[in-house]
Amino acid sequence: MKTYNINIAGVERELEMFPVNDKVDIAAFIMFGDVEVTVKAAEALLKKCPEHDVVVSAEAKGIPLCYEMAKQGCGEYVIARKSVKVYMRNPVGVEVNSITTSEVQRLFLGESDVNFLKGKRVLIVDDVISTGESLAALEKLIEKTEAVVVGKAAVLAEGDAKNRDDIIFLEPLPLFIKD
Repeated sequence: MKTYNINIAGVERELEMFPVNDKVDIAAFIMFGDVEVTVKAAEALLKKCPEHDVVVSAEAKGIPLCYEMAKQGCGEYVIARKSVKVYMRNPVGVEVNSITTSEVQRLFLGESDVNFLKGKRVLIVDDVISTGESLAALEKLIEKTEAVVVGKAAVLAEGDAKNRDDIIFLEPLPLFIKD
């Protein structure tokens, strides 16, 4: 098994490698179940992020970070859902293509979340920013709420995302090109 070693907010982790296709492997960063990394990453990111009223992420891998950043910071968070739930009145939605998902995904907010976000300063967070497609979808979704995105943050910036000047991140994560 191939692995990649990384230090995230002072915590050492060994990430398992997986093929995306026949030319590229990724080191899989999974925050689910890793309380230490989640808490430390949230603390480190909050030190770098602008003031905000609410933290927003997409279902599912960004949820632990979103929760922990809200807990340590502003006290409010919203999760964009991948499907419309019965309790979501008048949902608004957008479509997204992601490197880690084979088909088009959709993100939705219900009317209560849309109303809650209206006029708020929003910090978008995710575990990893790679192609930026999920991030762009969240931005489009938040535009529909009349909220203002004041920052975009992730624990890791994968591949060329590390060169972006519009995101805040803790560590770069390389893509592994096969020979």
